[in-house]
Amino acid sequence: MSLSKKVKVGLDETRILILGSQILLGFQLQGAFRPAFERLRFHDRVVWVAALGLITLTIALLITPSVQHRVVEGGRDTKRLLGVIGRCAGLALAPFAGALGADLYLAVEPVLGLGPGAAAGLLSCCVALLFWYGLEALKARSVGERERIMTDREPEHEHTSLETKITQMLTEARVILPGAQALLGFQLVITFSEAFEKLAFATKVVHLVALGFLALTVVWLMAPAAYHRIVYAGEDTPEFHALGSRFLLAASVTLALGISADLGVVVAKVVASNGAGVVAAILTLGLLVGLWHIHPLALRRRHGASG
Repeated sequence: MSLSKKVKVGLDETRILILGSQILLGFQLQGAFRPAFERLRFHDRVVWVAALGLITLTIALLITPSVQHRVVEGGRDTKRLLGVIGRCAGLALAPFAGALGADLYLAVEPVLGLGPGAAAGLLSCCVALLFWYGLEALKARSVGERERIMTDREPEHEHTSLETKITQMLTEARVILPGAQALLGFQLVITFSEAFEKLAFATKVVHLVALGFLALTVVWLMAPAAYHRIVYAGEDTPEFHALGSRFLLAASVTLALGISADLGVVVAKVVASNGAGVVAAILTLGLLVGLWHIHPLALRRRHGASG
């Protein structure tokens, strides 16, 4: 399998996980405004916040390779990017398993009690870790060594055609778009809940600002396809590739701002502390901006200097 094919398959694997992660994040954010949430005990709310943090970390890791593909590599398929895809996908599965276990605990505990809820959450987390890490680690001891050696011997990069670059760029937009739309829909529903009406005016404004950022994210992600169809009549040009890449990077900025702001609102409500909400929003924004913007820009500058 060529390097370009391996990169495409690797990116497709992370893209499959992105949609589910974004929908799970939307559930976490909206669930805090449901009537039954008010009856949760404090330790259940702590678990809820932990699950929220874990699924946010999952999304941050899964989108990182696509951003680096745009910022660092300019759409080229490289051996370095293939390594980034593998590391980010591998790291993302651990917090995803933790969030899955926490959410199942929160679903089972009110019905069957603390013991069965904890058992269900722990069991689901362990099963996920077994099938995502354990079995693969055992199998890798006896199978796949030749293929791994072949991958290590891949060239640092190979020619990536303009058609391939544009296909990858449009695919990245299409994959992130449904999750962003679902996240926007979940957050719009919150504004019609009774719990939202009880929030302080400033908190409501923050949520509305977050909605604006998520709406802009959807706009940016839909723009490349519209430009490709209307302006370029479906033809592939370097100018369109550059423009589409800029739209995707703009979407990553507004998505980071929207997620951070709304996560702060939810944490403040869950633990009844505005200070905790501000801290959560700042930490989330730092994580997303660090992984999606600061680190890729530093890598591009370093690679440009070495080149």
